[in-house]
Amino acid sequence: MVPNVLLDVFLLALFVGAFYSFLILPRQREFRKRQEFVRSMQVGTQVLTFGGLIGTLKAIDSERGIVTVEVADGVTLQVVSAAITGEFDAEAYGKSAQRALK
Repeated sequence: MVPNVLLDVFLLALFVGAFYSFLILPRQREFRKRQEFVRSMQVGTQVLTFGGLIGTLKAIDSERGIVTVEVADGVTLQVVSAAITGEFDAEAYGKSAQRALK
């Protein structure tokens, strides 16, 4: 009876460890990486939002967590800083699109 319980506890711990390392850890790393980018954003950086908008940062209000993004000449939007996915790299996105179309 005792060896079966130990085996069950071991298998449960193994399952929980695998679940944590395959599902939770990668998300935490990605979240930390995005947080670091949001903290290091500077005015003038060309960024991409979750909605697919590409624009240039014009102002950053870190207290409220809002950034002002210019998407066209004279057209600015206020966006929650968490909605910024990262710095826009036209070359990298172009290569990715070419690979997707093949």
